[in-house]
Amino acid sequence: EGAKVAVTDLDQAACDAVVAEIKANSGTANAYALDVSNHDAIKSVVANVANDFGGIDILVNNAGISAFCPLDAADEYDAIWDRALAILLTAHQRTVRLGAAPGDTPYVAAKTGVTGLTRGMAVDLGKEGITVNCICPGPIRTGMTNNVPEDDKMLYAKRRTALRRYAWPEEVAHMTLSLVLPAASFITGAVIPVDGGLMARNA
Repeated sequence: EGAKVAVTDLDQAACDAVVAEIKANSGTANAYALDVSNHDAIKSVVANVANDFGGIDILVNNAGISAFCPLDAADEYDAIWDRALAILLTAHQRTVRLGAAPGDTPYVAAKTGVTGLTRGMAVDLGKEGITVNCICPGPIRTGMTNNVPEDDKMLYAKRRTALRRYAWPEEVAHMTLSLVLPAASFITGAVIPVDGGLMARNA
């Protein structure tokens, strides 16, 4: 489509092969060996790409590895966990941050990771009869929101939630209690909003 392509991969030969294919089809491309788990390598390659092509307009974060391991695999699990996060998550934000403005991304990424972790652990631990669920609170009156003026709380709640109000911590606690009772023994891998209709109203 007319893009100048920076091809990156752990394997230089693989990069070269893709570049050759692009050039054979009248495209423009350069090859860059890159281990995205290496922060310094990311900085170096991004700088080189920007220099070679006069900037970067499009970023495709598509590095991937297989990262399957039983939870009881001790040290092996920790090593795979660290490598999976480094390549599948941390590398993404590092490459994006080199050209993006700061904001709420760390919080959002962490919370999104929790939902995925919930589903993965539910599958891994299900054979042991262990349930794993995730509760996603909406606007709650907690220490995190104490400094938000009451008028702003009311305005946000009326605009964003179906129930038009902030919740009390006890309302989240009731859901937590419900999920650990025997009556909820067949609920696992669930991501449950306790948000006064925040997701329903803003989907």
